[in-house]
Amino acid sequence: MNKYLDGNKPIFIQIREIIEDQIVNGQLKEDEQAPSTNQLSGFYKINHATVTKGINQLVDEGILYKKRGIGMFVAEGAKKKLMEKRKEAFMNEYVEPMVLEASKIGISSEDIINLIKKIKIKESEI
Repeated sequence: MNKYLDGNKPIFIQIREIIEDQIVNGQLKEDEQAPSTNQLSGFYKINHATVTKGINQLVDEGILYKKRGIGMFVAEGAKKKLMEKRKEAFMNEYVEPMVLEASKIGISSEDIINLIKKIKIKESEI
C-alpha cells in the first residue's frame, strides 16, 4: 500500500478527502486549478480511474468544476460548502453522541461546557 494512503478506506474517497482538506486549509483557493488526475495518479501511484472517481464526486457536489481542455478548478463557495458539511458531520459523529451519553450519566449541559473549556485551556498551553 502507498505510504500516503490508508488501506482501511477506499482510495477514491481518500483522494477526494485530500483535495477537500487542501481547500479547507487554504492550499487550494476558489478558482484555482486543482491537481490533475495525471498528477494525482502519478504521485500516489494509483489507477487513473480511481482518481477520476474521487474527482467526479467533487464535481457532482459543486466543489470542483471542469474547464474543458484545461483541467479542474475549485468552485466559488467550495470552502464554505465543505466547512458546513464538516460541521454537520462533527455534530452528528461527536457532539450528539457525547450529549446523549452525558444525559445518561447525569452530566449537565453546563458541566459539558466547563469540561470543553478545561480541554481548550490545556490545548492552548501546549
